[in-house]
Amino acid sequence: MTKELRRISILVLVMFLALFGSVSWIQVVQADALAQNDANRRTRLDSYEIQRGSILAGDTPIATSKASGDMYSFQRVYTDPQMWSSVTGYYNPALGSATGIEKAMNSELSGTGGSNFLSSIERIVSGQPQKGANVRLSLDPVAQKAAYDALQGLQGAVVAIEPKTGRILAMVSTPGYDTNSLAVHDSKAANATYDGLVADPNKPLSNRAIGGNMNPPGSTFKLVVAAAALDSGKFTMQSTFPNPAAFTLPGTTTAVHNSWGGPCPGGETVSLADAIRYSCNIPMAELAVQLGDKAIRSSAEKFGFGKEFSLPLESTASTYPKSLSPDKTGLTGFGQGDVRATPLQMAMVSAGIANNGVVMNPRMVDQVLGDDLSVLKQIDNSQFGQAMSSDQAAAITAAMQASVSSGAAQGARIDGVDVAGKTGTAENGDTNPYTLWFTGFAPASNPEIAVAVVVEDGGGQGQSGSGDAIASPIAKKVMEAVLKK
Repeated sequence: MTKELRRISILVLVMFLALFGSVSWIQVVQADALAQNDANRRTRLDSYEIQRGSILAGDTPIATSKASGDMYSFQRVYTDPQMWSSVTGYYNPALGSATGIEKAMNSELSGTGGSNFLSSIERIVSGQPQKGANVRLSLDPVAQKAAYDALQGLQGAVVAIEPKTGRILAMVSTPGYDTNSLAVHDSKAANATYDGLVADPNKPLSNRAIGGNMNPPGSTFKLVVAAAALDSGKFTMQSTFPNPAAFTLPGTTTAVHNSWGGPCPGGETVSLADAIRYSCNIPMAELAVQLGDKAIRSSAEKFGFGKEFSLPLESTASTYPKSLSPDKTGLTGFGQGDVRATPLQMAMVSAGIANNGVVMNPRMVDQVLGDDLSVLKQIDNSQFGQAMSSDQAAAITAAMQASVSSGAAQGARIDGVDVAGKTGTAENGDTNPYTLWFTGFAPASNPEIAVAVVVEDGGGQGQSGSGDAIASPIAKKVMEAVLKK
């Protein structure tokens, strides 16, 4: 063989290997991503022939498919659509759109994902019609209904989490919307419904549980500040602070007051434990100034602030601002200023305290199932991080228990159950309605549920409502549903 021929042969071999590698990469490594690409029209058209899998909450189907008799073959049908709208979202092939779990788990539900490969081959060989996989959620239908019923007539949201695992047990945002009306194959009707929802000032399309226009967390954020104080090593829950009727923020003439206008119950000083118990603003502002914004932000980030979570729904990151002056830092001591949080985030704060200081990654899918309910994919629990020591968590828990038993959060009391909780009543300017909060967990000694509730627009009471009067009873009903009380 001549030298020139050898060179050509080597070049051809290299080109062949490059082509083989490129094709293999596309067909094996990138296959699933390409199949799910919104621009892949062939995959989308093929998916119309596949009966979409069901979405299950426990063993209850909340989204199913039925024959439609049109070019799209199957129509999506939702059970209790308003209650589950923040979870399922909707799927509409006529519009080429999907939201919620329908979008996040589309590859599994449509039968185009990798977890469906073997079952698809079996169906092709046996001549059976193609079907997508089923998705089983972690959500508890009883807890979901309790949250939804308790929120009726209010703009707000509830998130409940199993502290030890991070499994989401309930996620409700109100007002919800009729997902069936957005799943119809009449594109004009669906678009008209969508436009009406977008124009609705109550923003039913916003998932307030994990995003939307986030609210200041108010006094529920005192838990994060208390965690920062304990972590500094300079404070304990028995550390005391001056107890005046007003506190002037450093470098300003702005005075901070407790919500009732007077000093915190007690004497000339007040402990950190009692500041949590009675929800006193002044000692928490004093503490925040001493800690500084970096220490508080570090504590907040250990609970998940600043991070988006894939549930697989994508959450908006809760925020603690950077480079704060001492006066602005003082305001964050009781969850005011520019601190913003989702109910998911505040549920994670309580869940982390409940779980001996360990924060779990939140998730809302348990399994992907085949037609015969065989498990195609199991979703495992995972740890986000250690927010505090178990001793520190126990110390804050004791203060939260006192708040429910004899302090500012008595609206969450459950007969025969020790509940740990913290309320919040956040201001939104001089004249705007308050945002009302509760976060906590039960039973305090062996927690099964951590919950956060937010009620916007003052619960219809402007600036006269409170977190304990409106948000605490909602949380109580959700905790009772999970505890079967």
